[in-house]
Amino acid sequence: MSRPWEKTYPKEIPLRLEYPQIHTYELFSKSAESFPQNTSILFFNKKFSYAELEEKISIFASYLQKNGIKKGDRVALMLPNCPQFIISYYAVLRIGGIVVAFNPLYEAKEISFQIEDSGARTFITLDIFFEKIYSYENLKNIIIASIADYLPFPLNVLYLFKERGKLRALKRKRGGFRHFKEILKAPPQKPDSVEINPEKDLALLQYSGGTTGIPKGVMLTHKNIIANTLQCRNWFARAERGNEIFLSILPFFHAMGMTTSLNLPVYLGATMVVYPKFDPQKVLGLIDAHRPTLFTGVPAMYQSLTNNFTKGRWDISSIKFCISGAAPLPGEVARDFEKITGATLVEGYGLSEASPVTHCNPLYGKRKNGSCGIPLPDTDCMISGEDTLREIPFNEAGNLMVKGPQVMTGYWNNSDENSQPITDGWLSTGDIARMDEEGYLFIMDRKKDMIISGGYNIFPREIEEVLYTHEKVKEAAVIGIPDKKFGERPKAFIVPKENMELSESEIIDFLKARIARFKIPKKVEFRETLPKTLIGKVLKKNLRTSSD
Repeated sequence: MSRPWEKTYPKEIPLRLEYPQIHTYELFSKSAESFPQNTSILFFNKKFSYAELEEKISIFASYLQKNGIKKGDRVALMLPNCPQFIISYYAVLRIGGIVVAFNPLYEAKEISFQIEDSGARTFITLDIFFEKIYSYENLKNIIIASIADYLPFPLNVLYLFKERGKLRALKRKRGGFRHFKEILKAPPQKPDSVEINPEKDLALLQYSGGTTGIPKGVMLTHKNIIANTLQCRNWFARAERGNEIFLSILPFFHAMGMTTSLNLPVYLGATMVVYPKFDPQKVLGLIDAHRPTLFTGVPAMYQSLTNNFTKGRWDISSIKFCISGAAPLPGEVARDFEKITGATLVEGYGLSEASPVTHCNPLYGKRKNGSCGIPLPDTDCMISGEDTLREIPFNEAGNLMVKGPQVMTGYWNNSDENSQPITDGWLSTGDIARMDEEGYLFIMDRKKDMIISGGYNIFPREIEEVLYTHEKVKEAAVIGIPDKKFGERPKAFIVPKENMELSESEIIDFLKARIARFKIPKKVEFRETLPKTLIGKVLKKNLRTSSD
């Protein structure tokens, strides 16, 4: 394997790292020891020092042990970004449990599948989500938290007034649950120690569509998580332990949010400015008020912040470095965000099966537009031929393979070796990419998103990148639709910028001057919004279902 990136690797970042034999909770405990009085969480103006949070984690971990949670037991968390998520997460890991994170937007079918597949019997959630899970009889322990516990007056009173009637009614249907707040009223105590093997013991089941689209539990060990946290920490080489403030708005239940907005700032002893959902006006206010220095997000967040920013109303110049992931970062979005902040914004790449980060453009070195960068320390990468481990020439599109200490051990409840995407330590990502002579990676598209039209391979991302350069286009997405003559043809979905008129002919003429004729969309559909996941990734399967 050629490893061309090694020749131009950033001087501030080592190619190889040493990984301590610790488990994930120790990321927190070591920072609590080094920076006990540093603010760990800032949530609606409620502050927790590392020492205060460590005490709450200990109390909660002790409660879980006393209620039968043993090493290897799966514990479900269905919470937004809030102090209760952080307390639950590190408490479960401290006693050797396995965290199973649920998207709070999941509906009954998705929740039921993940409960049954993971075997979770303890469920921690918010009162507003209780209605979704109270009927599952095989759940032995249900713990209900309330956002109101940490909201300032009068928001806490208004919230309780709105929700308490519903919760009382549900309690009559299903008793036996405990209140998170009541558990934390116990006197300070420490749980029994548990021997954890970081290399072998699982810390997390992260459910993902995998490379086939069918939800699978990605098995991540403590070593996987520790490795990726340290790899990311070294990418932020200039970040100072104990002196940074993170804007933690990427959902913690998502692999990228869990690593880069939770474990990474905790390892750095940083303050996390936590907010439960992305609202551009609120987030701009948070940046202005609390002066965060580092921020990881997705392209839709950066674009929305730029679109909603008003000069003179907010000062967001405290942001120094940002990384974007989970979706392609259009060059226009990066340039516009950097212009209003003065920050450096670069694109990275990862997937749940790799904890998740594997690549990133250098924050302090050469970056390339359209590229998601070079491999993180100790990460190998190659572009291979179809279903082989044979490396193909530079700049040719092929199957992206990655290898490193952050790569999962496999899929949960899946004993069929043929369905595991790992061969000799190499993870087949399911993405089509090319690598240039300097080792920079360019994602062409997901295999499942590639359009084959009349024998030609068309990558939707390429068309989307061009559409984003149109002055009237706010958002764009491209899918393949059936075509009798060519098999498939591209179709574009476009959200115009506010108060701007766009026509299909205007878009087609714009593209004709910039891309090959066979890539021109057969149809253009204009919409007010595009369907997205909670982290802002466009749901192309929804576009396919709703396409006329």
